[in-house]
Amino acid sequence: MRLEHVPATAQIPQIDIPAFDATPWAARRAELLRRMGSGVAVIPTGSEVLRNRDAHFPFRFDSYFYYLTGFTEPDAVLVLVAGEQPQSILFCLPKDETREIWDGYRYGPDAARDTFALDAAHTLDALDEVLPKLMADRDAVWYSLGHDAAWDARLNGWLNAVRGLVRTGVTAPEAVRDVRVLLDEMRLIKDASELATMRRAAAISCRAHARAMRFTRPGVREFQVEAELLHEFRMGGAQSPAYGSIVATGANACVLHYRADSAVCADGDLLLIDAGCEVDGYASDITRTFPVNGRFSGPQRDCYELVLAAQAAAFAATAPGRHWNEPHDAAVKVLAQGFIDLGLLQGSLDGVLESKAYSRFYMHRTGHWLGLDVHDAGDYKVGGDWRPLVPGMVLTIEPGCYIRPADDIDARFHNIGIRIEDDALVTADGHDNLTQDAPKSLADIEALMRDR
Repeated sequence: MRLEHVPATAQIPQIDIPAFDATPWAARRAELLRRMGSGVAVIPTGSEVLRNRDAHFPFRFDSYFYYLTGFTEPDAVLVLVAGEQPQSILFCLPKDETREIWDGYRYGPDAARDTFALDAAHTLDALDEVLPKLMADRDAVWYSLGHDAAWDARLNGWLNAVRGLVRTGVTAPEAVRDVRVLLDEMRLIKDASELATMRRAAAISCRAHARAMRFTRPGVREFQVEAELLHEFRMGGAQSPAYGSIVATGANACVLHYRADSAVCADGDLLLIDAGCEVDGYASDITRTFPVNGRFSGPQRDCYELVLAAQAAAFAATAPGRHWNEPHDAAVKVLAQGFIDLGLLQGSLDGVLESKAYSRFYMHRTGHWLGLDVHDAGDYKVGGDWRPLVPGMVLTIEPGCYIRPADDIDARFHNIGIRIEDDALVTADGHDNLTQDAPKSLADIEALMRDR
């Protein structure tokens, strides 16, 4: 069989990958040092984890460490020394040409110091010797206490080493403070570099959802749809999914954290896809729900329009000065009234809201912070009150409707599971929907699937 030659450039997108610029990371370190005021911060990244025998799970750096360094190799530690002469010091694996044959390029201390705009860098094996010296005569250690038992033990060892020098006139740190308290506040507000990366992730994920819609038809399996998502993620330049993709057809769409499996997408059913890619550490998070055959039935259309209206109400409440819970409250009010109108609930709107009867069909929150983690860092309340939204925050807006079969529910609504999710950037005058290009309206979804 003769194969026709296909040009190497056919259907291969040209990807613009920005060159690494250490400026944003250096600025974040400087800001953290300013907020610390004094003391020493110790921020490790992770190690590779064995999967089985000599195969490892794909390595993913610690988010806090990456936020301050941009460094993606395993087994490294960032140490920040605050005060009149602040320092940023990296401890990393040594340059090793033999290991590079097997594992790929390593920066080593010298190249890492220059590339990532650090003040100094040492090999990781120098950590136990150098760190007690850096901690001596400092008032505090900033660290994520309780995050990792092995690192907790090492920190205690360093502190004890400093305490052992008290008769020589050295003083040991008096306090161990949680560096995450400072970093979580910083990570809530995305800088220009972070937002550019998140826009790239959002654009790739939007294309993936459209691809999945064009591919889906009766008879395909959930994992085959997931494969289309993964293909578009990698072709677009994403390193991985931001989380395990949810691809749920029929009754599976009423399972909130269902993972793509082997179920067949059937004619007349809906397919719910909650999936987003990760680009340079930053997540996107999109959910779309659409009919397997490309045409919404009457009850499906009614429920979809309800969830879409709830999302619109939540978006309208997303702006500077509005508090975190306002989008959720707005979505719940629309959903509760809709459940009454559809005959799924009985009683008045006030009664349904007060009793939380709506939670039978809508049992989760309307959003979460988004960034380096798909459920990103940052408190939702400050001083007991919901946090006000400010420009630079990124959150998801994701109302839903999940109707499991029951004797008191019209059978036409059984196993309808719908969620619609987008990523919202709070701006000075409102919000920007980063994922608006993923088809969402009834007309756009049906048109895309009709023309596939």
